[in-house]
This record gives sequence, structure tokens and C-alpha cells, in this order.
Amino acid sequence: MATTIAFLGIGLMGEPMSANLVKAGFPVTVWNRSAAKADPVVKLGAKRAATPEAATSGANIIITMLENGPIVRDVLFEQGAAKGIRAGALVIDMSSIPPDYAREHAKRLKAERKADYLDAPVSGGTVGAAEASLAIMAGGESAVFERARSILEKMGRPTLVGPTGTGQLAKLCNQAIVGINIIAVAEALLLAAAGGADPAAVRKAITGGFADSKILQVHGQRMIERKFLPGGRSQVHLKDLNSVIDAANETKLDLPLSKATREIFKYLVDIGGGRYDQSAALLAIEHMNKPARVGAAPDILPKD
Repeated sequence: MATTIAFLGIGLMGEPMSANLVKAGFPVTVWNRSAAKADPVVKLGAKRAATPEAATSGANIIITMLENGPIVRDVLFEQGAAKGIRAGALVIDMSSIPPDYAREHAKRLKAERKADYLDAPVSGGTVGAAEASLAIMAGGESAVFERARSILEKMGRPTLVGPTGTGQLAKLCNQAIVGINIIAVAEALLLAAAGGADPAAVRKAITGGFADSKILQVHGQRMIERKFLPGGRSQVHLKDLNSVIDAANETKLDLPLSKATREIFKYLVDIGGGRYDQSAALLAIEHMNKPARVGAAPDILPKD
């Protein structure tokens, strides 16, 4: 049977991901709550669906890329996407949601629609999505993963990490590491500035050493430039960090750095930075240490 794809959720990540599938030659039908956001993918050759059910009807691969677990559940089971899913179809949820949501959705889709399921969240941001270089962490049965592999490889580098739900668990591990590193870079650059060093020069000096990382390179540069346009929104990262702590509690673990990082992102959101890029964690650290600041450049912030 020819592969036909329904892609639900055409946002900052979903647009370039679905575009790469269209460019790879797959027939793709797209749906998004705000229909105009799908225009760039439609111009490439995707079909537009008016409803989630219209998108999934006739597709044998359904990909969701939505903001959180409740929204995924709503689109699948309340807005009608599941009604259009036929027996034998494969649902790949690439959203970042709690592991228990993934397990619940897999169980319901198997029982109600006789559909297979893979949780396959991603890391790599909008740049990775555009370049089809995303790290894709998949949870599910190995045979289902192999069925999805050729599609996932058009968007990045997929790895099966375990049974259903463990893809989401791997994403939480990723988000803990990313969040902790963002805070470390923000604190280091602020320390450099407060001590009289040039933060940009300090960043350059330590690049290539043991402290080097993608976070230092990408988010560190955004902090130097004070360019806080998303990228990944801080409110979404806070949502993931909340899930990290929930998962730790379920497994009776105490994760002190993850807890501290969660509190700083919560502080950022509380002072109005929820829509800013994750690198805006620098603003939270600065807010706690007024008047210390990294550089004199004005902040570049997202518009309403």
C-alpha cells in the first residue's frame, strides 16, 4: 500500500518537518488550528484539510506535532482525528508529552481503531527541523519502529529507545540536560560581565574546551546578542521540566538540578517571558541580580 501521510500541527517545528516530507515525495495532507500557518507547506504541494478527521481519513501514517499532552488528546479523541484513522494505520506522535499520556493514547488507538502507535519526540529546534537533522527518540515495538524508519529519516536521526512511553522519557532526559546547561551558560556569561570580562570573548575562549556544547554555541550566542526570539518557547520548556519532576517523583528520584532549573524557568514565565526563547533564562538570572547585565545591547523580543 502506498504511503499517505496526515500531519497535524503546523507550527514552528511542524512546518519544516512536514515540508521535508513533501520534498521527499510523500503525499501529505496537513491540518492546523490556525489554517494560514499551513500555507507554506501547501505551496510546496501538501493538501490542506479543514478538520483533523478530514486529514486522517485515507492516511495510513498519521503524525502529530502539537504543543502538549492535553492538546494531543483533544485533537485525537475530541476533535475527531481518531475517527478518521483506519485499522492498520500508524500514529506517530512527535509532540513532547508525558510518558503516561503516550501509553494511554497507544492503548486507546489500538483498542478503538486497531492502529499502531509510536511516540517519537524530537530535539534540535527549528534549525534541526529545517535541516532534517533532528534527534528523534522513539518508543514502541521494534516492528512498528522499522515501519516508520524511512519516514522518520526524512526528518532526522531516529533511535528506538524502548517500549511505548520511553521516547517521551528520553525527551525528558534531553530537556533536563538542555535546561540545566542553559542556566549554566547564563550564569557563566553574567559572572564574566559582572567581573569585568567581555562575555563574548569569554564564550569564544572556552569554545572547543571541556565546557563547549551546542548550548554554549547556539544559546550562548543568542544571549550575547540578546536575541530571544523562539526557537523553543520558555513556557514549553517549563512544561517539559514539570514533566521531568513528575517522572522523577514516580520513580522516587530526587533531581536537585532539574528542580532548580524548573524554578528558574518558572520565574522567567512569571515575569512575562513565557513566549521568549529558552535562552531568555538569562533574563531571569539578570532579574535576580539587578543591575548586573550581559552587554548593553537592547533585548530583541517576540512581538505579540
